[in-house]
Amino acid sequence: MNPYQKEQSEAISMVWRHLIALDTAAIDGLKNMIADYLLFRNKVSEFLSEHFSALCNRKCYESKLSACCSREGIIIFFGDVVINLIESQDYEIMSILATLEQTNMGSKCIYLGNNGCIWRLKPIVCEMFLCKTAKQEVFNANPRLGEMWDEFKRWEKLYKWPDRPVLFDDLETYFIKAGFSSTLMYLHNNPGLLNVKRKSQILKKYE
Repeated sequence: MNPYQKEQSEAISMVWRHLIALDTAAIDGLKNMIADYLLFRNKVSEFLSEHFSALCNRKCYESKLSACCSREGIIIFFGDVVINLIESQDYEIMSILATLEQTNMGSKCIYLGNNGCIWRLKPIVCEMFLCKTAKQEVFNANPRLGEMWDEFKRWEKLYKWPDRPVLFDDLETYFIKAGFSSTLMYLHNNPGLLNVKRKSQILKKYE
């Protein structure tokens, strides 16, 4: 298990253990926290399935040329982990942990299986990635779809860009208050994102 896989495994195991220990009311509270985000993800998934699925499968996945899926490690937020585990069945979580224990030859993402991503709800970075070629082919043919995608990108920021209270920050805070820590808690650890927070707080003082 390389350092990336170890980091992922530790975060997933930690979150899973905590979720298992929660009562129904606490789980329902977390589900309420992520409900709007899941609506957003459903909208994005429908859009991509209708307008990009066939193109991306043909040009990238089947040809094994994807600039994203061919990378060993991808950026995964702690919020990605929490949301995916809340939505996953135990056997799916065990499958992910078992996959992380395998040797990755580096030719593809560790989470890429025979039928695509093995996460029930893939990381937001993966979901929102469209290569330049795909965007040009689809959006040049229908500029309105480009406008819709720009709106989805703005919507995405409402969950992970901490210039205001956002879901991914709230989920990290929830687990920090419960006594947990992870290197995947970027909204509490990443210098760039922390700077976004500080600038936002300074601006609010002058509003």
